[in-house]
Order: sequence, then C-alpha cells, then structure tokens
Amino acid sequence: MTKADIVNEISKSTGIEKVTVQKTVEAFMECIKDSMVKEKNIYLRGFGSFIIKERAQKTARNISKNTTIIIPAHKIPAFKPAKSFVNKVKSSVK
Repeated sequence: MTKADIVNEISKSTGIEKVTVQKTVEAFMECIKDSMVKEKNIYLRGFGSFIIKERAQKTARNISKNTTIIIPAHKIPAFKPAKSFVNKVKSSVK
C-alpha cells in the first residue's frame, strides 16, 4: 500500500477531501521525522512505537576488495508494533 492508497482509504472512510487528508498525512509523517531527529520516541497506543535504536561499532568485510572496514556506532529509526497490532496480524494469516 502506498501513501496515495492510504490517502484514498482515509478519504473514502471519512468523507474528507483527498487534498486535506494528504496534507494531514504529510504533516503526521513530518512530525514523526522531526521528533526522531531530536531523538524523541513516539508512542501510539494500540498501534506501536517509533523508536531510536543504537547500533554498536562493528567490523565488516568488503568481499570484492578483500578488505575490512569499521562501521562506526550509529542510531537508526525503528518501529515496534503494539501487541494488539501483532496479534491482529497473526490472527489474519490463514
């Protein structure tokens, strides 16, 4: 499902114009991005959490050049679904 599909679904189910829904979805995503850049986690009860995970420094190999490189410690964004969300997806699988 794409962002356009999400906008269409929300517009159909609420009766709100697509342009308004698109602006709202864009603002929601921008708010999440801005919060995560500031290293603030986002918790949406019943849906899940957008969190910052820290990756430790590690050594990797470039097989084509037969060299080792060090990947420095870094932070990445991650999504952890709520238990109710996970259970709903699990129960829908046939």
